[in-house]
Amino acid sequence: MTDQATPRVIAVVVTFNRLDLLRRLVGTLRTTPGVAEVLVVDNASTDGTGNWLREQSAESVDGPDLLAQTLEHNTGGAGGFHEGLGWALQRGADLVWLMDDDGLPDDGCLDTLLAYAGQLDFWGPVVVDEADPERLVFPIRLRGRSSVVFDRAAVHRAARNGLIRDVVIPFNGVLVTRELVERIGLVREEFFIWGDDHEYRLRAERAGARIATVADAVVRHPSVGELGTPMAFGVTTYNHSPSDLKHYCMARNNLVNLLNYRGPLHAAAFVAKTGWFYTFTRPSWRRLRLSASAMWAGLRGDFTGHLRFL
Repeated sequence: MTDQATPRVIAVVVTFNRLDLLRRLVGTLRTTPGVAEVLVVDNASTDGTGNWLREQSAESVDGPDLLAQTLEHNTGGAGGFHEGLGWALQRGADLVWLMDDDGLPDDGCLDTLLAYAGQLDFWGPVVVDEADPERLVFPIRLRGRSSVVFDRAAVHRAARNGLIRDVVIPFNGVLVTRELVERIGLVREEFFIWGDDHEYRLRAERAGARIATVADAVVRHPSVGELGTPMAFGVTTYNHSPSDLKHYCMARNNLVNLLNYRGPLHAAAFVAKTGWFYTFTRPSWRRLRLSASAMWAGLRGDFTGHLRFL
């Protein structure tokens, strides 16, 4: 870093057609001490986001500068974070603070995270339901254990010295060091959505990065539905989504991640788990066929099938 005591922190936000939420987040980031610049990557929104960003970028306000770029077409979160992460490094970031447009860091979130600068490479907050802040939006599966953490009280019970090590929920308010990005590269843009964040964490893990969730740092986020749906008599959970686009990308990308980072037995277990879920837990012949087509595309290295859902 240029100065270990005061790293240059650049916030990167990826947005698509959620102008009201983006306004809220950008307003918070531009009043957050420690943020040097706010970079917004607009995935070709059609709700006036581009015009609003141009207006805001031209305004002179106290706080960090706002810079924005609108992509020619929607590249999903994966493409947006690929672009934004590289852009932040070009602008001299020591640390990049990555987030979707629908998250909202609590006051003091960045300061709490920065207390671990120099000790960690890839770390972030707990992500809570903005309507029920004691409940996690993204449940945390504890490394080396079969248990899953669903609420903040359980997070604090699981934490050691304020951290749950080897676990992070990207890209919801996470910090990543310049050094780590230069070592492992950018986000896999072809994933579009779902699994790109997990793949980045797995890549960081393989590179020996120091990874953690900070128990006292909080980002609020709208509920995302049925992540962690119980199945198989409560023995395990499944990330069910009613969206065909999200499910297609999840099934394809998760299988690819498991094959690349965990091996064929874990990949086969995921295939079996998907089959069980849509045969017994939420019976759907149509969803079984969609899962099979997505997984076959992943095996072939075809990352274009999601385009038919856009």
